[in-house]
Formats: sequence, C-alpha cells, structure tokens
Amino acid sequence: MSGDADSTRASAATDGGDPPLVDVRGVTVGYGDDPVLSGVSLSVERGELVGIVGPNGAGKTTLIKAINGVLDPGEGRVLVDGDDVHDLSSRAASRRVATVPQDTTVAFEFPVEAVVEMGRTPYHGRVRRDPDAAEAVERALDRTETTRFRDRTVGSLSGGERQRVVLARALAQGTPALVLDEPTASLDINHQVRTLALVRELTREGKGALAAIHDLDLAARFCDRIAVLADGNLKAVGPPETVLTGERVAAAFDTAAAVVPSPVTGTPTVTPLPDGEAGRFADDPLRVHVTGTGRTAARAVAALAAAGATVTAGVFPAEGLAAAVAREHGVDPVVAPPFAPLDAGTEASAREQLGEADAAVLAGRAPPSVRALVRDHDALVRVTDAGGRVDSVDNASTVATASPATVVETVARVEGSRLPADD
Repeated sequence: MSGDADSTRASAATDGGDPPLVDVRGVTVGYGDDPVLSGVSLSVERGELVGIVGPNGAGKTTLIKAINGVLDPGEGRVLVDGDDVHDLSSRAASRRVATVPQDTTVAFEFPVEAVVEMGRTPYHGRVRRDPDAAEAVERALDRTETTRFRDRTVGSLSGGERQRVVLARALAQGTPALVLDEPTASLDINHQVRTLALVRELTREGKGALAAIHDLDLAARFCDRIAVLADGNLKAVGPPETVLTGERVAAAFDTAAAVVPSPVTGTPTVTPLPDGEAGRFADDPLRVHVTGTGRTAARAVAALAAAGATVTAGVFPAEGLAAAVAREHGVDPVVAPPFAPLDAGTEASAREQLGEADAAVLAGRAPPSVRALVRDHDALVRVTDAGGRVDSVDNASTVATASPATVVETVARVEGSRLPADD
C-alpha cells in the first residue's frame, strides 16, 4: 500500500512535476524465503520529514537499508533524486543519501572530529582531498552541539553523545536525503526533542528525511507524514492526525490505545491501555457519564470508549479538548460556554444522562456547578489531573480516586458487578 498522499505524488511526477526525492516503488525484500517487506511503496519529498512507525520486526530497518542501497530488493525499485540507488556507485549513492544507523558503534578509538570527517569520504579524490571538508565538519559539529567533544575519543562518550556524533557525520556528508534508524533511542528527553527539531529544521532548508521512530508521540509532533509498517506491509500513510487512530495503533501494535490531541502541541498523543482493559465492558455494557475538563477528561472518555463502555459526557467547555475527543468517539457531549453559569436546559440534559449512568467520572478540575451535578451519584470516580490534583466533592455516597491510567479499572471496581469473579 502506498496511501492516497503517495499516489498523488506519483501522479504528479508522471505528469511532469518534480519527482519525489526518495521514491520507493513496490519493494519486496526477504532473507531466504522469508519476505520482510512485501510490495512497499513510499515517497519522501524535499522539505518533508516522514516517520516510519511500527512494532519490532515490522521491517523498518530493512526498508532503510533498501533505501540507502545496503540491501538489494528482490522486487521493485528505490529511486533517489531520480536514479535507482542500486544502479549508482557507492560513492555516487553516498552523495545522495546519508544514514544515521541504529547501531552507533565505531570500531576504533577515533577522535570525534575524525569520525565526523568520515562523512566527507565520498568527496575525496584519489590525490586531492575535499576542499570543503573543514567547513562541513565545523557546521555539523555546531548543529549537533558536539563541538566540545571534538578531541575526545568516540569510545569515551555515552550512548546518547555517540548518537549525536553519528548524526553529525551524516550531516557532514551533505546529502539531499537523510535516513535515520531510531535516531532518538539512546537520547534523554531533552536531546530527543532537540534532535528531531534539528532534522525538521534541515527539511525546511530543502532536505528530505525519513526516520524510523519508536515514540509515537514524538513522531506525531515532528513528522509531516507518518507511515505505519506492520507485518512487512504499509498499513497507512498520511498526516499524523489521520494516521494515528486508536484502531490503527491497536491493529499494528496488538494493543489497545487511547489517542487524544495534546493540549500543548495539538498533535496526537498515544496512551496504551493495560492488558485486559480493551473491550472489558463489551459483553456486559456499562454506561458511564464523564464530566470535567481538559486532557484528563479527554483521556477518560477515550479509555472508557476503548473498553467498550457506553459513554455519555458533559458538561464540557464548548470548544475544549474534552468535547472534541468525545465527538471523535461518537459521543455527543453536553456543552456550555467556559466560565459561564449553567442554564436550566444544559443542567437538565446533564442530569438526565447522569441518572441513566451506572457510574460517573469527574476527570480533572471542574467548576462548582459541574461538581454539584455528580456529587450524589452512588458510583463516583474522581480522576486526578497531570499534577495529581483532584476536586473535592461533598456528600457523595461512593467516591474512589483514580489516575488517568487506572480509570477503567477503578470504574469497574466501584460499579462492583463488572469485576471478574476471581478479583
């Protein structure tokens, strides 16, 4: 599968437009009789960062090796800047695509500066050295924030520091295309963000980049498009907000997940659900009413919907994240303008839904008028916000407290009859 976006790009190239920088066409790669990739088609344009996500063994590293010419496809072609990469000499291919591998081991104790300068190897002649090497190396060290390591041996660095040096080597190579295999795997949170921000900055300067990324939230935040690879096949390609859905994540990674927009970046965030929670209420539907605000309420709605509960919702702020996520899960929430008193009709609608609910969830912070709606429910769960805070509710008959990660389990416990017999 190539995805609609890639079909459009292929058509543009056929009609005389600029061809993609990287164009993978129907590639099948295997080891012996076992195919690792089956008919994969994918493109990368100049100016974009494409992320490859998928479970271990999906074929992400194999696809990268097919793109950089290390593996020869049994079927299909890989074009880089218009030419089949496997028809190019090693020197010519290395001037078009640079690789940041997953394994950053360097065989000998070279100084960091020498390792980065290895990226200029394709430009050295038999007699004359590359005149642009020094400038390219300085620029690469500076952009990866590794200048202070230049005189240290590569073996003296931590795994994360070595990862940045290998990225610097790829940048020094000066290619239009960049492929990266788990470039953030050994990095702390700070350098994960800075590394992907740098890669995205490079694409805005005209490069094209393709990166295998294990962190779905980071992929959604930094990639222009995401390709989901599973079982050697491309399952979906497109913008993060259309590709990263609970259904696709569940199918690719074999785990249920709640997917909600980040309140900070607006990009999808993925929360895997514990084993046993997906479809927990499917055979004996539980009706749960969720109220509250923000990401906490949004996560509660998504988790309970994934567990098979019949979810009603509100009162939510009319244009808030919780209301948007509720609608994405087929729930029509009761809404009101933020900070405004509840009118009689809004309050009546919420009370009617609460009256039919087996359990009520107060997720995150809520104004007193909303807290008053749920305080008398006989199976009430309060969910803490990101800071661990929870609103107090007076006169509740049954109150339990949960984190966003345990809301399904806690609702089942409070409602009582929904627990498995051996619990």
